[in-house]
Amino acid sequence: MVGQGVLRECLLDPDVESVLVVGRSPTGARHPKLREIIHDNFLDYSAIQSELTGFDACFFCLGVSSIGMNEERYRHLTYDITLAAATTLSRLNPGMVFTYVTGRSTDSTEQGPMMWARVKGKTENDLLKLPFKAAYMFRPAGIQPLHGIKSKTAWIQAIYVVTAPLLSLLNRTSPKFMTTTEQVGRAMIKVARDGYPKPVLESEDINRV
Repeated sequence: MVGQGVLRECLLDPDVESVLVVGRSPTGARHPKLREIIHDNFLDYSAIQSELTGFDACFFCLGVSSIGMNEERYRHLTYDITLAAATTLSRLNPGMVFTYVTGRSTDSTEQGPMMWARVKGKTENDLLKLPFKAAYMFRPAGIQPLHGIKSKTAWIQAIYVVTAPLLSLLNRTSPKFMTTTEQVGRAMIKVARDGYPKPVLESEDINRV
């Protein structure tokens, strides 16, 4: 869902010259500056690495819910896949800005009681050690999907539909706890272009950008 929002803003932004999407299935989007690569092994990019050079920024939006998942599986999907992509990109594009979508309450100490927060914390910490030009961790709390964007997870999408009026209210009154797909996408582009004073952005930072 976040990736859909970020892609929309990239395609609309006149300062973004070209966009490459790497995913397991087509996005369905059509635009003159959009190119897609279908790739099914997110641990190994050797087959497509020649296509991954010359980029100024990576907006890494892949993520899963930890509900019903053990730590080993969640770590594989959250840490292993993210670091595989980031390590490859840092080698191919040392001048790149890498932006990673994590979540509010991520545990930077890696010692807390919540499994998902520890895994996200380690992912953030290790991303910040890679030799990118800069790396930013986006920690949104709630995200309201806009412009027809939908979650691919049916039960999550159902919640968004039912709570849409409340989410709109919270976005106006509680920027600490709510943002939108549009605001996340615009903030990522602006931070990649102009930088930000700190590497970790909470919801209120995202909305302020």
